[in-house]
Order: sequence, then structure tokens, then C-alpha cells
Amino acid sequence: MSELRVIISGGGTGGHIFPAISIANAIREQHPDAKILFIGAENRMEMQRVPAAGYKIVGLPIAGFDRRHLWKNLGVIFKIWQSRRKARAIVREFRPDVAVGVGGYASGPTLQVCQQMGVPTLLQEQNSYAGVTNKLLARHARKICVAYEGMERFFPQDRIILTGNPVRQNLVQDAFSRGSSIEELGLDRTKRTVLIIGGSLGARTLNESVLRHLDTIRRNPDVQFIWQTGKYYSAEIQERLRVASQPPYLKVMEFISDMSRAYAAADLVVSRAGASSISEICLLGKPSILVPSPNVAEDHQTKNAMALVSKQAAICVKDADAVDTLIDTAIEVVGDSARLDAIAAAVKTLGKPNASSDIAAEVIALAQAFRNR
Repeated sequence: MSELRVIISGGGTGGHIFPAISIANAIREQHPDAKILFIGAENRMEMQRVPAAGYKIVGLPIAGFDRRHLWKNLGVIFKIWQSRRKARAIVREFRPDVAVGVGGYASGPTLQVCQQMGVPTLLQEQNSYAGVTNKLLARHARKICVAYEGMERFFPQDRIILTGNPVRQNLVQDAFSRGSSIEELGLDRTKRTVLIIGGSLGARTLNESVLRHLDTIRRNPDVQFIWQTGKYYSAEIQERLRVASQPPYLKVMEFISDMSRAYAAADLVVSRAGASSISEICLLGKPSILVPSPNVAEDHQTKNAMALVSKQAAICVKDADAVDTLIDTAIEVVGDSARLDAIAAAVKTLGKPNASSDIAAEVIALAQAFRNR
């Protein structure tokens, strides 16, 4: 098949962007001459991350609905109209054989236009509770790739494929040992290690959980922490640590660029319950404590977390309880080898190492069928 032409649309957060790039890379591996165009939202992080990965991206003037200030949505409706008009022009010019939606603001108007113009579409739903946009797009999507069982309550069962979520490929390719990673990070091989990650921007609840329990960390010298604070909170945290005195063996990082080493060093991961984070934890077989964010649509992070908890593959701490209990729970769990081993064994069975290549194969098959028709 000559010059496969693919549109991939979505973004807004790393949780959408990293899987999208992984799918694009897998398509290129299977079809090196593929022409791939990303469509994202103007002024969102995909406009920097996608070109950095080597792909062209076009931005739409799209924005999400403001559920708290309904009067502001008149402008949003106008932006949706603008975005559909621009998307239609892009599709006419690029002439895709298939379009992939990974979630995020831009995927709605892009895939709606593609469906109206007869271009086959594939959805990648990352969460255990489907988003509104994907539920609407699913009516006319040819394939829907999901990461959790039981998604037929949202989508037509005959179009669902259980592939798992794509993850950052270097996590699998860069298989570092625990010992070398501990040393690279300047930590102690003899201590149990807890990795706390709240995303690139950070998570206030996770950060407060650490800051309120610095004395607890000091009283437990057998445990060391790698703490990603996030860019948004970094300056405030550095000042508070200066005043309170930073405990030894608390390694504070604004952003962890080499997650492969951070995961390899960790005996226990503390994280939000975003779909990408959970997929990485499953693939690497890491014991985890998940703290679902309450600030997401349909409380989908709690549903993501409980999908693991129901299989004894993770521990869940409610956001409302985390500041009081999270650090004590982490120290208790990381010191219990039998419990860590049991969680690791359970979560490893949920990993889907071939998610990217499986989704790419479905994308290419849809494009081939479209051309044959």
C-alpha cells in the first residue's frame, strides 16, 4: 500500500499526547513511508511535544466547556464552529485514509468532520469510564481500542478491541537495573525507595502530603523518597523546605526527565490514577498507591484505580484522606516485602506491552480497507 495518510487528533495533557506519539511511532515502524499529521488544540502542550517527537501538527482554536461559568460558553461554541471549519479544510487538503482520536479537545471536531466526509475513524479510549466526546464519536467509529474490560456499557461491543494503553516507548526499551538507577539518582541502595509523581505540573494533594509529614520522613531513615513536585508548585515547595529543613533521603525534583530510571529505582510508586500512569505501572509491574484526582470528569480516576484494586493490583487512598494518611501508608507498605511482591505479581498480569503496535495494525487495516473500497 503506497503512502499511508493518517490523521491523529487529541492532546491537552501528557496522558493523551504520549500515547498518540507512541501510536504514530508504531505506524511508522509498520509502514515507514506513512504520512502522519497531528491535529491538536492551539496553545496546549501538544503544540510543543509533538514537533519535538518529529511530527507535524496543526492547531485548532478549540476550548473546553466551562461547567462553572455557563455564560462563558458562548465563546466556546464559536470556537467549536471555527475548529470544525478549519478541520474540514485540513482534511480536504491532507486527504487522510484514516483518522485516530486519542481524546482531548481537538479530537471532537476533527473526527466528526472525518466521519461526515466518509473517512474511517478509530478511537483510543484510555480510561475505564469513557469520556463524553468518545461516547458521541463512537456512534460512527469503525474501531474502538480500550484499556479496560467491560467497556461495552459505553460502546458498541462488536467494535471494541482490548489493546491496553500505549506508553512511552523508552520505558520498555531502557531497562535499567534498580541498583544502577539508585546510584545514578544519588540515593542509597540499602534503603527502600518510594517514588511520588503527580504529573508534569504536579498535584497539590500529593505535595501537601509530603510537606505535612516531613517529621515522619525523618523518623523513618530506612525509607528514601523521590518526589516530583511539578513545575507549578516548585518555587513554593523550595521555600517551605528551606524554612522547615529538608529531611535527608528526600530527593526533590521539579520534573523527572528520565522516568525509566525513576521507575527502576522505585520499590513503590505513589501516583494519581490517570490512564497513562496506570498503564506504565502495569507494564512495569510496579506496586503502587493510587490517589485519584477529584478534579476530573465523571470521577474517572477513581474508576481507573478501582479497576486495579478489585484485582489486588494496587492500593487506593482517597484524595480527601491523603494529606493525613498517605505518607504513613507508603512507609508501612514499602517495608512489607510480601505485600509488595503480591501487588507486583497481580499488576504485572494487567500490562499490555504490545498496545502501540496492536493499535497501529488496526489503523493500517482500516486504511487498507478504505482504499480497497
